[in-house]
Amino acid sequence: MKKHILGLVVLLGVTISAQESAPKVKTELGVIRGVHEDGVASFKGIPFAAPPVGQFRWRAPQTLSPWEGELDATEYGANCAQSGWGGAPGTISEGSSEDCLYLNVWKPGDANTGANLPVMVWIHGGGFVGGSGSGAGIAGDEFVKKGVILITINYRLGRLGHFAFPALSAEHPEEHKGSYAYMDQIAALQWVQKNIAAFGGNPDNVTIFGFSAGGVSVHSLMTIPDAKGLFHKAISESGGARDGVLTGRPIQEENASPFYPVSAETIGINFAHKQGIEGTDADALAKLRALPVEKIVDGGQETDGEGGPRTYSGPILDGSLVVETAESAYNAGRQMQIPLIIGSNSAEIGGGFVNNSKTKEELFSLFGEFKEEAQAAYDPDGTKDFEEVITKFNTDWVWGESGRFAARALAEQGEPTFIYHFGFVPELMKERMKYGAGHGSEVGYVFNNLDARWGNPETTPEDKKVAEIMNWYWVNFAKNGNPNGDGLPNWPVYTKNEGEIMDIQLDGEAVGKPDPRKARLDVIEKGVKLRNELQSRGI
Repeated sequence: MKKHILGLVVLLGVTISAQESAPKVKTELGVIRGVHEDGVASFKGIPFAAPPVGQFRWRAPQTLSPWEGELDATEYGANCAQSGWGGAPGTISEGSSEDCLYLNVWKPGDANTGANLPVMVWIHGGGFVGGSGSGAGIAGDEFVKKGVILITINYRLGRLGHFAFPALSAEHPEEHKGSYAYMDQIAALQWVQKNIAAFGGNPDNVTIFGFSAGGVSVHSLMTIPDAKGLFHKAISESGGARDGVLTGRPIQEENASPFYPVSAETIGINFAHKQGIEGTDADALAKLRALPVEKIVDGGQETDGEGGPRTYSGPILDGSLVVETAESAYNAGRQMQIPLIIGSNSAEIGGGFVNNSKTKEELFSLFGEFKEEAQAAYDPDGTKDFEEVITKFNTDWVWGESGRFAARALAEQGEPTFIYHFGFVPELMKERMKYGAGHGSEVGYVFNNLDARWGNPETTPEDKKVAEIMNWYWVNFAKNGNPNGDGLPNWPVYTKNEGEIMDIQLDGEAVGKPDPRKARLDVIEKGVKLRNELQSRGI
């Protein structure tokens, strides 16, 4: 009996000791309690706005009330509602919810107020319909070990994140409308400004970075007036920069254009009709807000499933928060003038993404008068198979050329700008990725969390070398706006005349050199201008 009592006392002592040693931080709204492990303190599931449910569905993020006592921040909060891969119709994925406005913080265990550490904020990808700020693959431990505080965030997805409807436009005239995903991202960055000093972070040295939809978001935030001053450096990974990627639609029909002839409000009306809701007044809006979240998410389907009118709009050019596309802002020099890293992978995505060409002849004919130039750039000997050519074309059209376009816009204004091209493919993946590194391949290397990669492939010494290099580049940039240092291969600053980039080659070697894609990107740029000219003339 005495042994059992002694064991209980020891167990209680360990438990009490663990609770006493748990890291705690006093935020603006109350104290939070996290977890301390291997020199890293983590705080998960921190709410940064009121749950966007009920009357707050399709409203700007609302103020959160303070809490009493300590908030348990040891577990991730729910992901934002999404259908998930292979999910059953009429359901949302496990672990997702409409109540999802949470963020996560990793910091050095001994960092306290006054440490003034650089801060990085990760914006996840997922096509604006999926993904989250949680998971082992984007845990911040490796950033923290190099002296950076890492934050990951959630933001509303699908129709919950981008939605317009006439009655919505009319209510609460003092609030922004339509672009709720971007409002959430801004609200999270405002939380950072108010609270990060208590974690030991420097609110005047914040870097945002994101992949895919997160990379698109980086460009949007750089051009949204309300986001100005909330961050000081930016990294866009496979985020494009032109209107072909930032598919913002005007919120109202009278602002439609040849580029976006269907307004976001019209798409909202189409969705209401799909749900059996007629009219556009407050009663119709109340019925939309009463729909179960499973019907709102609905897989983010573009149409009613039978080829009918569009019912999902994606990012919205709302005219209030999002006042212009990133492309127009970059063209006019109205974006934030801050240091930028931008880049993409060598084989982002295959055929059918941009167009439905079936042959090389059909594809090159799209370039009109530049057909021969396109053929010389992509298939000079006429020996490449169509699958390789269309993969490189899609990669360049959506990500490569548009990234160069954004880099030029900032470089021409004197901002330090750095382009990367990620082409590393591990030996075990070369059969699967025979044309190069696919969409998202770089993320595991940036976070240096290779053991958490999807599919859990074996980690090789080459993998580890590339991950260490990539992680250090990102850390150095967050610290001082330049990725170089710590004995890394020199990453040249981008200039239009020299066109130098950091090429992470197929074998994993990092080499600063003139962009080997120049001929391809030059002809893509001509093709983009040709397309824009034809569309502006209604052709």
